Amino acid sequence: MARSLTVALAQYVPLNGPDEVEVLRSSAAEMCSAAPGLDLIVFPEIHLCGDGDDAPDTNEWLNAAAEPLAGPRQRALCRVAADLGVWLIPGSVPELGDDGRVYNTAIVVDRRGDLVAYYRKVFPWRPHETWAPGHDFTVFDIPGIGRGGLSICYDAWFPESTRSLAWMGAEFVVNVVKTTGSDRAQERILARANAITNQVFMLSVNAAGPVGAGGSLVSDPEGTVIADLPSDEPGLAIVEIDLDDVTRVRQHGTEGLNRMWSQMLPGDPLIDLPVYSGHIDPATWRPRGQS
Repeated sequence: MARSLTVALAQYVPLNGPDEVEVLRSSAAEMCSAAPGLDLIVFPEIHLCGDGDDAPDTNEWLNAAAEPLAGPRQRALCRVAADLGVWLIPGSVPELGDDGRVYNTAIVVDRRGDLVAYYRKVFPWRPHETWAPGHDFTVFDIPGIGRGGLSICYDAWFPESTRSLAWMGAEFVVNVVKTTGSDRAQERILARANAITNQVFMLSVNAAGPVGAGGSLVSDPEGTVIADLPSDEPGLAIVEIDLDDVTRVRQHGTEGLNRMWSQMLPGDPLIDLPVYSGHIDPATWRPRGQS
């Protein structure tokens, strides 16, 4: 039986106003109505924080808008997922950590309304962003379907990010984005490259214009674009992905040829990685859960 996941990628304009969560609820409800059987809805990076785009200092505004994960914003988002009976990644939110620092944090809420995972952006877009950086990567399980990984915008430029998620067992990686410039063209290439080199589905959803550059897409594990919103116009991409494709590609190779997760053999020497003050150990190379 196929392990299929039906996902809606919302390439929408960042929300502003007095009750952004209620607007998100309305949008998500329309998607569920239009696509019965929808499993997961994904919005772009910092989607709920459009008021910050017009602020004199965006970073200052976002810091002021930060809440703990147990705060009212998160509770409201959990109610949205529970009421609609759908998994929800509402983009990312400014999170006020217990340490007093502010993080750019992606969250995952299941269809019961429980927060099942959160991820703090490891690679803020410096020097433009003043977020405190996270320091670890996050995967989450959708029971009976498979494992996803979380990535935020600039993370995609660092191969360590997607490689780590794939090694942790992710079969699809959700990259929420708020890219406003011409480098979105390169990010679209990176989405496909990260899919190919890690044999995962890459789901990259960007904000729409006039704020964002759009260009949301889904790449399969062999780099084929299976859903695309190429312009900056607001749009919705609904795509069904079969996570058994990841298993097939890893077993038989990309285009039936390349099986990089099976590259290492018992007895191979350690590969030194001086940039990390570490190494690749052939004994621990394969993704978790792969025999």
